[in-house]
Formats: sequence, structure tokens, C-alpha cells
Amino acid sequence: MRVRRLRVLLGVVALLGCAASGAKDVVIYRCTDAFGALTVQNDVPCPKGTKQQKQVIQPPPPMPAYRPVPEPAPAAEVLSPAPEPVAEPVPPPIADSERLPPPALYQCNTYDHDSYLSEVATPEPRCVRLETTDLSGSADSTGGVACEMVTDQCQRVADGGACVAWKQRLREAEAAWKFARAEDADANKVEYERVQRIVRDSTCGG
Repeated sequence: MRVRRLRVLLGVVALLGCAASGAKDVVIYRCTDAFGALTVQNDVPCPKGTKQQKQVIQPPPPMPAYRPVPEPAPAAEVLSPAPEPVAEPVPPPIADSERLPPPALYQCNTYDHDSYLSEVATPEPRCVRLETTDLSGSADSTGGVACEMVTDQCQRVADGGACVAWKQRLREAEAAWKFARAEDADANKVEYERVQRIVRDSTCGG
């Protein structure tokens, strides 16, 4: 009996599948023979000598074609503009009527006839190495060292030549900064900027 039911169910499923795939009505025939065996068939009447039940099945409407749902486009990433570099404030120009003469500058001469510009009238004494000799007057080979303390002689630059001297001082400070050793570059740059401000803000920069 279970085998008969299974055969009937399989037949019904197959017929429904055929009905769903076709476009016209499907006629189902249920046939029961003299021994009680049931068969199901479509569009073919039951054979003679069997009990027949007829059923018309209308196929369901066709399924709509599958259309994939488009994925939303990723939102465009909004990049914030890079911050602009902050420029250092430029000091306002000084009116010519408010400019003052530059500080005093001195021309200094060394013991060996060299010269340089200084902002100090009396430089600190410095030790100048002397050659040493032994009792016979020959050069001392024992490694003895002697020096003489000397002070450079300085004279103030006249007012008429002050600006020329300060601009020369600025060029020397710039060269000392640009050609300095790495460990001295920062300190020499600070000195150059200081001298530059003096020249720029005084009557020499007008």
C-alpha cells in the first residue's frame, strides 16, 4: 500500500511540474484497476476496465524574470583639503622718520696686522702663543708652551661709514652661517638674523 501511495505522489509531482512548465491547461486522469492499483497520467485517458477520474489543472502564471538588484555605488570619499602652511608674520615697515642710527661699530686691528669689525670697543685679551727655546737658544723640543696676553686695538667707525660697515658685518655673518659646521649652523643663523634686523630697522635700511 505504501508503494502505491509513493507511486501516486511521484506521478502527481511530475504532472504538476509538466503543468507548470506548459502554457495550456493540463488534464489529469486518475486510473484505478480491478486490483485497486492507482495510476495518474496526463492528457491520456485511462485504459478500458479501469475506473477513471478526470481533473483539469490550469498552470500558474509564469514567474517574472530574475533581475539582480543593483548594489548602491559606494559613497565618494570627501577629502578635506590639506591645511595651508602658516606664513610667519611679516613685521610692518618702519617709517623713515622713526628710524634710528645703527649701534656703534668698531674696526679692530690684531697684533699680526689683521682687522675685523666688532660691536665691542674693548675685546677680551687673548693668549698668543710664543716660540720657546732652550738654554742654547735652539727651539725647545720638550713640548713647553708659552703665550703672551694681547688686546686688539679698536677704533669706532665714523658715523658717515657706519651703514657701510654694518652691511659688511651682515655679509660676514651670512657667510659664517652658510659655511659653518653643522654643530655651529643654528647659532650662526641666530646671529645673522640679529644683525639683519639691526640693518633693516635702522637708518641703514631706509
